[in-house]
Amino acid sequence: MSQPERIGKYPVTGVLGKGAMGVVYEGFDPVIRRKIALKTIRRELMEDERGASIVARFRNEAQAAGGLAHPGIVMVYEFGEHEDLAFIAMEHVEGNSLREYLVRKAHFDECDIVSIMSQLLDALDFAHRAGVWHRDIKPANIIITRDGRVKIADFGVARVAASELTQHGAVIGTPGYIAPEIYFGRPSNQRVDIFSAGVVLYQLLTGVQPFRGAPESVMYKVCHEAAPALVTDEASGRWNHYEAVVARALAKSPEDRFASAGVFRAALLEAYAKPVEAQVSEDTIIVDAPRPSMVAETPSMRSQTFGSVAPGTPPIPTVWDPGLIRQIESQLAHFVGPIARVLVRRKAQRTADAAALVSDLARELTTEKERQDFFLACSALLGMVPTGAPASAPGTGFAPAAPSSSSLSGTPLSTGLVERASRALATRLGPVAKIVVRKAAAEAPTAERFVQLLAAQLGSDAERQDFVKELGNLAG
Repeated sequence: MSQPERIGKYPVTGVLGKGAMGVVYEGFDPVIRRKIALKTIRRELMEDERGASIVARFRNEAQAAGGLAHPGIVMVYEFGEHEDLAFIAMEHVEGNSLREYLVRKAHFDECDIVSIMSQLLDALDFAHRAGVWHRDIKPANIIITRDGRVKIADFGVARVAASELTQHGAVIGTPGYIAPEIYFGRPSNQRVDIFSAGVVLYQLLTGVQPFRGAPESVMYKVCHEAAPALVTDEASGRWNHYEAVVARALAKSPEDRFASAGVFRAALLEAYAKPVEAQVSEDTIIVDAPRPSMVAETPSMRSQTFGSVAPGTPPIPTVWDPGLIRQIESQLAHFVGPIARVLVRRKAQRTADAAALVSDLARELTTEKERQDFFLACSALLGMVPTGAPASAPGTGFAPAAPSSSSLSGTPLSTGLVERASRALATRLGPVAKIVVRKAAAEAPTAERFVQLLAAQLGSDAERQDFVKELGNLAG
């Protein structure tokens, strides 16, 4: 596509970057007489459902960042549409992303690490106080300007107060920086940014991310494994005074993290125990970087949306029936979200006994009620009924069940019912609901059986009854 002469009221003077969704142009504001950046999306990408979601995120960025006037946040001036483009007019930032520094293995002195994090956390604290959390904090969205200032870019997946743009069934973010509660499909708040900022701090201190590997391996580590201790090639113990700060920022439970970015910043500065520099030192700033001008990426250039788990899942052991394993995964997903697939397959490699597998998986759940509900949900799958034995006793907790005499005859399954069920289940299960509904629709011969399969995913009789009532007429 040729470079346009003008976008909206702004003459176009050059190209700053290109992505799958559009181009970031350099422009000029003829009224204020300043250089600006024009982030664009092509109109032909807006026609399907995914395109509509991208445009919604694009508009969300303008609304979220547009209300945040802070020196540490890239300013947004306008959202608009022009001919075959949607665009955001935004602050033109001279500098490079932190990702570019890390890719070139730039060395950061301690004073610069603390300065970067102090500026980042100050900007995040401002955004959080305004009711906005970013939800995709990562080096690619952190810009170091030519005068050593830090700016946060790309609020495309931000959450604004009680508004939630993320679609049910999707996990939006970048592997390695996504907080555990996002993977679990649980309610989230500004502490998702605390976790992501903790990953950035770890990466600045060590040169590597704390959680690395294929996307599903990263997801498992984020949810279930502590970050490796801070280590460097230099004298051991160099970063000991930051261990507690990093550990708290990367806590699995949001309640165990810092309560705010301001508290995180205060703890970091206390560990540093020296005056913090207001900007990154000139020795660190790389003036001959490949891209002299850098602005935020267009939506989805690097962040990923996971409607289902990515490639790299451990294979199902040959001793197991794949259908049974997938059903157990589906049951566990109600409690732990998409990570269930990895958990079940890893633990299935240790045993060939179904009851032992279920007991082992139950240990991953946080409350006794969740463990008992999981046992109950699995009983129908295994042809067993709970005996009342504790979930901590592998190989126990089930006894043979009497054969079911229920009839599966009934009304045909309709598209309308599937759509209503998907929406209703998404409010209860979160990101995994879309997958569960698709699977149940493929397996169920009737509407009644379809509803039974979905209701079995819920943890209590009251939830199941409420779900069925909400669906209304099965013939839908």
